[in-house]
Amino acid sequence: MGLLKLLTADPLTFALIAIPLLFSVIIHEVAHGWVAYRMGDPTAKWSGRLTLNPLSHLDPIGTLMLFLAGFGWAKPVPVNFNNLTDKRKGLIFVSSAGVVANILLAFLAVLFLRLFSASSSEMAVVSKACTYVAHINITLAALNLIPIPPLDGSKILMGITWKRTPSFLTRLEPYGFFIIIGLLYLGILDPLIRLFGWIIVTLIQILLP
Repeated sequence: MGLLKLLTADPLTFALIAIPLLFSVIIHEVAHGWVAYRMGDPTAKWSGRLTLNPLSHLDPIGTLMLFLAGFGWAKPVPVNFNNLTDKRKGLIFVSSAGVVANILLAFLAVLFLRLFSASSSEMAVVSKACTYVAHINITLAALNLIPIPPLDGSKILMGITWKRTPSFLTRLEPYGFFIIIGLLYLGILDPLIRLFGWIIVTLIQILLP
């Protein structure tokens, strides 16, 4: 269901989904920029993108898709890999940063659910919000691990296979976004998302016995 329909049908659930989704996407992008900055590239900082202010990150089409289709995206944080002291490690670490940030958010949400019981109506709402935060961030991390450009998984793969990267990945990048939208619409990526999601959930369960 698109969030626009949910807004009229259930405003509380809309808020519990839309706000965590918005900031999960923003934190994902800020993580890329922050790691790049720590590794020697100040591009994101100079562009004013190391902030959680939504106005600095919102993409008009991505926001529209969020309301119409139930998923969306923020403007990618600019990174100049030529500024990094070690381009190969930089490609892996910077690309992994967003996925790691989403996994950490999911971990914290699950940890909160483990520590606090929903004994009151207020806590029930908070628990519901944490459940959405965990689900949203696990899904975002799983989706971004798919090795199709411009998703993070493709750049992680390029870093791992440095100088041996399959040429089709580079050629695919200009069309990757449209391919991903089509594959998501057709449900072809669902098995991969579920697989990566299961791996992430298993990791969180190991860390939270």
